[in-house]
Formats: sequence, structure tokens, C-alpha cells
Amino acid sequence: MDPGTQVADEVCHIFHDMKVHKCSTPEEIKKRKKTVIFCLSADKKCIIVEEGKEISAGDTGVTITGPFKHFVGMLPEKDCCYALYDASFETKKFRRVLFVCLFLWAPELPPLKSKMIYTNSKDGIKKKFQMITFDICTHEL
Repeated sequence: MDPGTQVADEVCHIFHDMKVHKCSTPEEIKKRKKTVIFCLSADKKCIIVEEGKEISAGDTGVTITGPFKHFVGMLPEKDCCYALYDASFETKKFRRVLFVCLFLWAPELPPLKSKMIYTNSKDGIKKKFQMITFDICTHEL
């Protein structure tokens, strides 16, 4: 991680809430994040939550029928970002399988400098996200 780049506390809290499924009420479950996009602050020194770029578990199946497709549509065309995606599901054999995926989104259009800053900061965000299931670096989904 670039020594000057920090990870905002809010980003760490969101990751913790996504990986820990200990919700006691249906209202708490609905508020959990299904996906969240993070970006660098304007001064490029802190990884922050990108406002309005999230899907709550309560939106899935109600206002959003295809959460992954909606998530892909939220990714910027001309900038890089990080994203967390809760890919949890249930099977016949296991009651609940939880995968929290960390994405580094680096499409072709952003300037090379932006790609370099995001790539260099990725290890720092991974260290903050203990027990991340998948780490995906992509420019195409």
C-alpha cells in the first residue's frame, strides 16, 4: 500500500458487517450490504465509501432483481475502484455458504496513473479485510 494511503474506518466497518452474519431481526438483515463500491478520496490519500454506490440485502429481490448485474452496472467506465460483493447462497448440503469478494476494478479508459495508484493501494485494503474469500482484479465482467 502506498504509505500515504489510509483505509477509512467506515470501509472496515462495512466489511466486518458483511462477513459477520449475526443479525437478529429481519430489519437488521435488510440493512446489510450486498455490495459496496469504494474509491480514493479527492487527495488520493484515503480509501472511502463511494456515496450512492451500494446495494442493501433488503433491496435484493424487491427493487433489484439481479444484484450482480446491477452491481456490474454501478462500476465506473472511466475510473478505477474497489468493491465488495457478498456472494452468499444456500445449497441442499449446506445451510448457508458465504463468499465476500474483493474486486479491484481497473477498466481500460482511466489514466495509467490512476490504475497504478489503485493497484499499489490494493495490498493495504486486503490487509484490513482479514479473511477475504476471493480477491479479483479485473477490467471486464
